[in-house]
Amino acid sequence: MPEIKLVPLGAGQDVGRSCIIVTLGGKNIMLDCGMHMGYNDERRFPYFDYITGGKGTLTEHIDCVIISHFHLDHCGALPYMSEMKGYDGPIYMTHPTKAICPILLEDYRKITVDRKGETNFFDSKMIKDCMKKVIPVNLHQTIHVDDKLEIKAYYAGHVLGAAMFLLKVGTDSVLYTGDYNMTPDRHLGAAWVDKCRPDVLITESTYATTIRDSKRCRERDFLKKVHERVEDGGKVLIPVFALGRAQELCILLESYWDRMNLKVPIYFSAGLTNKATEYYKLFITWTNQKIKDTFVERNMFHFKHIKEFNRSYIDNPGPMVVFATPGMLHGGLSLEIFKRWCTNEKNMIIMPGYCVAGTVGNKILSGMRKIELKPGQVVEIKMSVEYMSFSAHADAKGIMQLIRMCEPSNVMLVHGEAGKMDFLKSKINQELHLPCFKPANGETVIITTNPPITVDASTTLLKKNREILGASPNPKRIKALHGTVLIKGNEMQVVDGEEAVKELELKKHEVRFTSTIHMPIPPPSTSPMTHLYEHFKKTLKSHNVTTTTDGNLLVDSILVKAQPTTEDSTHLDVLVSWSIQDEELGSHITDLLRTGIPQRDVTMAIVTIVDC
Repeated sequence: MPEIKLVPLGAGQDVGRSCIIVTLGGKNIMLDCGMHMGYNDERRFPYFDYITGGKGTLTEHIDCVIISHFHLDHCGALPYMSEMKGYDGPIYMTHPTKAICPILLEDYRKITVDRKGETNFFDSKMIKDCMKKVIPVNLHQTIHVDDKLEIKAYYAGHVLGAAMFLLKVGTDSVLYTGDYNMTPDRHLGAAWVDKCRPDVLITESTYATTIRDSKRCRERDFLKKVHERVEDGGKVLIPVFALGRAQELCILLESYWDRMNLKVPIYFSAGLTNKATEYYKLFITWTNQKIKDTFVERNMFHFKHIKEFNRSYIDNPGPMVVFATPGMLHGGLSLEIFKRWCTNEKNMIIMPGYCVAGTVGNKILSGMRKIELKPGQVVEIKMSVEYMSFSAHADAKGIMQLIRMCEPSNVMLVHGEAGKMDFLKSKINQELHLPCFKPANGETVIITTNPPITVDASTTLLKKNREILGASPNPKRIKALHGTVLIKGNEMQVVDGEEAVKELELKKHEVRFTSTIHMPIPPPSTSPMTHLYEHFKKTLKSHNVTTTTDGNLLVDSILVKAQPTTEDSTHLDVLVSWSIQDEELGSHITDLLRTGIPQRDVTMAIVTIVDC
């Protein structure tokens, strides 16, 4: 039996370093190629040697790579794989992802190599060379990777350009979600996929146990906390990634500052605001309907109250709000500001999204009040720490909604914590009655598929059955199609019995069925066969009704014969005889006779049927 093999090399019972190898119909596809933000050594990258097993190159083992979106935990290891590990095959991603991905990779490279001085990392040229191998895809466009493998992208929400991908080889299929959001926000729409019924759905499960409260309540709480803190003279740090959640919160604060006429400065990491605006202009079709409708009159991403941040502002007196990257405090400007502000109890940090284990963001959210940032450098955290989820990931309700939307045969959970996966797995088993898997990194899941058998039908058979079905009083009712299955090589065809006999040069044997109907003799003025002939002519207009030389009737190939009964002189026996190919019409004729034949002066008779 055909089977699908799935192995997570990253994001198996973990968040970060997303990388899943799918073997489908003999094709090997890599889904995402991310980096783990919680490590600074080889563990930050997927274990690529697992793929080759020490034999050959990655290009020989991988047919294509698909990147779902531009977040580094999904694309961060791509230049390392293509330029340092030697992968030279096709890489697929959407147009916005291709545009934004190299900028985030270069920003992270500067932090890692130029500032931290790390080695064994890709350089700027490698990023550019890697992007030359990328083939951009449009939403709902079917891409034929080769003569067997095809892929199709669906809108995922989450961030600009994020997509879910459907992979198909023959009748086997896998839907990979990447990260997605089933709830529309202030700048992006909700994820959508048609009822594609994949054999396996691979879905993220970041918030597997969470059902979020009202978004309006969350926004109101966020604005209240920020306003109270700056009114009290404190500073507010909001770590974000360059695109996505940052724009969502900027739109929220911009409208609130306008409404409340506040003068406290709001800053964003230098350069990123302008870059974001340009990308949203370029890819306006990926935003939600409200942004599209108002874009001509007013660009929602031109902020009046939000200015570019300069490092010299860090120690400025007075209140301020700063959006700084990266979002998990694992380096860069956000960590630099945090070091300077965390010792002042008047200040506040708001973490608006998930933080991977091992990052500073994750440590402060777990309640740690003393953190060692470098060997020998320990800081005491006195500032307020708030977690307010504005994450663009689906919650438990959203994940269940997507499963119902696409109707998979199996579900595999990735990009989540093991304990939370257990809860969601149980929910999927109980409510949807679907097999659900949650493999750890390096663990293989094998799913056996039951592909449908495709059989062609001959034109002769279809025409013959159409003539019979046309006589049916209910043509919409499902009918059985009778024929003979011929197998030639890998092809199967259902043909008419006559065709099969001719094709195989066989002697024909015919099995006929006869049903005897006991019914009253018509008035003396009309012979029984004439009476039946006139009745069939009226009711079976689409069929050929004729008389035979021996006085019987033929309705197409069905024989109708009347004969006196020995038991009752007022009744006669009507015999209806048909072959198995004409079962539909034969049954229909017997149904007509059961109901009785209309007569001028005789009411409908009760008939008795004797089958032989």
